[in-house]
Amino acid sequence: MDWNRIEGNWRQVKGKVKEQWGKLTDDDLNVISGKREQLEGKIQERYGYGKDQVRKEIDDWYATQRW
Repeated sequence: MDWNRIEGNWRQVKGKVKEQWGKLTDDDLNVISGKREQLEGKIQERYGYGKDQVRKEIDDWYATQRW
């Protein structure tokens, strides 16, 4: 997975992230700033998911995106 694509285009991508994980706030998205580890942590915090579940969700979401 080329996460650099997400980091480099974070302004455009954050809307898609918010569609997928609606409990994330705009402030959360600004703090995350395209960093995968930050995204994982915020999803765990907001949804109460385990680390493995969050990683799988992010990987599945990334795979469905059309870049």
